[in-house]
Amino acid sequence: MKVGVVTFPGTLDDVDAARAIRIGGHEAVSLWHGDHDLKGVDAVVLPGGFSYGDYLRCGAISRFAPVMTEVVAAANGGLPVLGICNGFQILCESHLLPGALIRNDHMKFVCRDQRLRIENASTPWTSAYSHGAEITIALKNGEGGFVADEATLDMLEAEGRVVARYLDVNPNGSMRDIAGVTNERGNVVGLMPHPEHAVEELTGSGTDGLGFFTSFLEQAASV
Repeated sequence: MKVGVVTFPGTLDDVDAARAIRIGGHEAVSLWHGDHDLKGVDAVVLPGGFSYGDYLRCGAISRFAPVMTEVVAAANGGLPVLGICNGFQILCESHLLPGALIRNDHMKFVCRDQRLRIENASTPWTSAYSHGAEITIALKNGEGGFVADEATLDMLEAEGRVVARYLDVNPNGSMRDIAGVTNERGNVVGLMPHPEHAVEELTGSGTDGLGFFTSFLEQAASV
């Protein structure tokens, strides 16, 4: 499958995301923030970094990039989209996902290996995992606190739309330890930690994140 990786000015994890996609068995296709088409891709990844310098708010400028007009339309039509870290912020700013990401509650940038529990294994990005699987992947953010009003949080919980939850420690003050969520349809996923940094043993970070990039193959095999 062809998976597009969007690069904005200030993106810094696009190469890692593309590598993870290839290791996961797919073709990585480079997409530029100024593109007006998605080049026929089967899915899109919005990688981490500091798009447009994180000016105004993280992701607030990126949502107006030409490529995001195409991503939003395609996502609303069912195209699988994964936003990692800054990509998660962009998805929230684009109203593809509910809630927002704000400054970490301790007001410091955090960089650590983080344990997570997969709460929803039915999305196109998590079907390679079992429900309740516990994984460890890298986390690095300064504005990673997921917030929403109580009604939205209750809705996410009731509809099974919390994709992943922090274990052991809440690193950024995210409400209800939420590390990732999905939209109502289940094709759009935002995740604050970085699975693309845990896809091969060579780097010393293990392979716990690889499932996010092999799930398409798992779903295809089950059809």
